[in-house]
Amino acid sequence: MAYEVPQLPYSFDALEPYVSTMTMDCHYNGHHKAYVNNLNKALADHPDLAAKSPEELIRNLSAVPENIRTAVRNNGGGHVNHSMFWKMMAPRAGGEPSGKLLEQLKATFGSFAEFQAKFEAAGLARFGSGWVWLVRVPSGGLEITSTANQDNPLMEGSYPVLGCDVWEHAYYLKYQFRRGDWLKAFWNVVNWPEIERRFEAKEA
Repeated sequence: MAYEVPQLPYSFDALEPYVSTMTMDCHYNGHHKAYVNNLNKALADHPDLAAKSPEELIRNLSAVPENIRTAVRNNGGGHVNHSMFWKMMAPRAGGEPSGKLLEQLKATFGSFAEFQAKFEAAGLARFGSGWVWLVRVPSGGLEITSTANQDNPLMEGSYPVLGCDVWEHAYYLKYQFRRGDWLKAFWNVVNWPEIERRFEAKEA
């Protein structure tokens, strides 16, 4: 069965004024749809690989034939990243996390505000296109990292807890070149219940 773009859990205008309606429309119907179409095309002659989940594919890229590996990495990564990203945001969201996640953020980074500052700094430091992440490393600890293009922490053995898209297509229609403004605005749409769920998930 071909991969499909998952249904968006809110309307295109639901994240206004922080994420513009046009940005959501272009991002979802343009970019994410293209990643899915290109991934299906790359795997058209490989039904054994197409039967795997996109997460399984990108976790084990060495099992993908070399002639389609880059296409699977880029488009499979794009599909996984965006499928998570839509759920990591929500209308009437933001604020702070609670419970064990908040405790570990404070223990790891000093305070929630310090975590936010370090997350934004990592997003600003990513040269060109990519993502900034809060990940759970195999030892169980939390780290802030960033990846180029559509790479995902799953490719490196870490589990993505929170991610922010810092490709220009994620923010340019509203924020132009001001990536820092986008990263600050992002906190207003973070779906902390989903992030807390991911933090406590059992995936490796």
